[in-house]
Amino acid sequence: MDLARTEVTEAAVRKDRRGSAARLGLIAVPVAFFAVFFAYPVAAIVARGLKVDGVWRFGRVVEVLAQSDVRHVLWFTTWQAVVSTALTLLVALPGAYVFARFDFPGKQVLRAVVTVPFVLPTVVVGTAFLALVGRGGLLDELWGVRLDTTVWAILLAHVFFNYAVVVRTVGGLWAQLDPRQEEAARMLGASPLRAWRQVTLPALAPAVAAAALMVFLFTFTSFGVVQILGGPTFSTLEVEIYRQTSEIFDLSTAAVLTLIQFVAVGAILALHAWTVRRRETALRLVDPAGTARRPRGAGQWALLGGVLGTVVVLLLLPLAVLVQRSVGASGFGYYRALTRDDGGVFLVAPIEAIGNSLSYAVAATLIAVVIGGLAAVALTRRDAGRFVRGFDALLMLPLGVSAVTVGFGFLIALDEPPLDLRSSWLLVPLAQALVGVPFVVRTMLPVLRAVDVRLREAASVLGASPWRVWREVDLPMVRRALLIAAGFAFAVSLGEFGATVFIARPDNPTLPVAVARLLGRPGELNYGQAMALSTILMVVCAVALLVLERLRTDRSGEF
Repeated sequence: MDLARTEVTEAAVRKDRRGSAARLGLIAVPVAFFAVFFAYPVAAIVARGLKVDGVWRFGRVVEVLAQSDVRHVLWFTTWQAVVSTALTLLVALPGAYVFARFDFPGKQVLRAVVTVPFVLPTVVVGTAFLALVGRGGLLDELWGVRLDTTVWAILLAHVFFNYAVVVRTVGGLWAQLDPRQEEAARMLGASPLRAWRQVTLPALAPAVAAAALMVFLFTFTSFGVVQILGGPTFSTLEVEIYRQTSEIFDLSTAAVLTLIQFVAVGAILALHAWTVRRRETALRLVDPAGTARRPRGAGQWALLGGVLGTVVVLLLLPLAVLVQRSVGASGFGYYRALTRDDGGVFLVAPIEAIGNSLSYAVAATLIAVVIGGLAAVALTRRDAGRFVRGFDALLMLPLGVSAVTVGFGFLIALDEPPLDLRSSWLLVPLAQALVGVPFVVRTMLPVLRAVDVRLREAASVLGASPWRVWREVDLPMVRRALLIAAGFAFAVSLGEFGATVFIARPDNPTLPVAVARLLGRPGELNYGQAMALSTILMVVCAVALLVLERLRTDRSGEF
């Protein structure tokens, strides 16, 4: 008997060791990928800026921070992010309540419409608001009002872009809260406001905090929106890094600004992880299907009407104006002009940017799914080691670290054999995949962790190899999540701009790069072509989102 127990124990130990070795083997590929294509380029450009004749000049950090224009950039970056976050919460929280508690015709379609701005490239967002509030825009034609090169255009565009973050993050949790708790407080004599403040709000606080931190992160690192709408007057850290790198060629200042942004983003991500853990462990949730009902009374109908009006004015109107400007008075002349190579802005016809973007996005999606899928499988077990848990947090850094720094770092670091990729078409999808991997991991990881571990153990006991266990147990359960992850990776790759603007070749521009270059040149034709390309990019992203909405397997509202 003792011998049998010993054999079973030894078998269990060997099995556990094989599982640990398999997890380390899986995570080795993502670690190598991030080390070569993220850490190395970022470290290379920082070292180029802070290292002179082999000596580190950390005193340069103090010198840069002592400059008044740099302090102004830091102040504006933080100030506009705080105000953008507050405005987004103020405008979007009523929408979160409506989507969580009300049931009305067209709700699913409207949910997809609300999410369209979030998957749009920031260049398209900036272009849409330029067509609405810029020179010759709708407001300028009707009332002579222009908001471009003002902070209001930037703030409105940030609310437009991040509205869905609050609606889906907070609304997803709100829909799962048991409404009977608030009803019980009402029966005990509490007013509607007091019941909401003392019962619902504390339960929603982690989700609101998580949404606020996400919005703050996206606005703190804003690039395309500020670049197009802010003009020379306003500059965030990301825009200033781009200006110092590509226009002034001051790598030292750019490196210091990159370090500052890196520290700030790390703190934001740490806070976000803490709020997510609180939300996962502190609440009892119910099936959201039973919490929504038709609006009752004039007040609730008025609230629904107000939210619908906000969606129309804030979200749909800029997109409609963008489409209208792309057509213009000449019909589809701007679209026909995309097929001509005038030798002005590009070395090829602008229409070729569509094929380039689709090709790059497909390649980036394949890379992101492979790397992100391997990382998600390695992170599946909650008892993973400290190194694995730390890598989980590091996977989010590409969403916050300057894409401009990554793109320029590619040119500096990947210029010698065996990694001389400057002339390779793979450079663009590799940079785009860095942004797609976190979406793949965040989409697949909760589903993988939800798979009953006993199914895997039973398959292993019956002699299945780890690969066969994954193929026959995990894969059928996560197939839809894998498709959703691929869709998100495709959408974000299609719209990546910060890194691609450095590494896309003039004869192979992507859609966002083509739009930005057309907007940077005077002339009605260039402006119209930018509107046409932005409309095409918007339609492609919207179609990808509608496909994702049909594939969505849960109602949590998470991205």
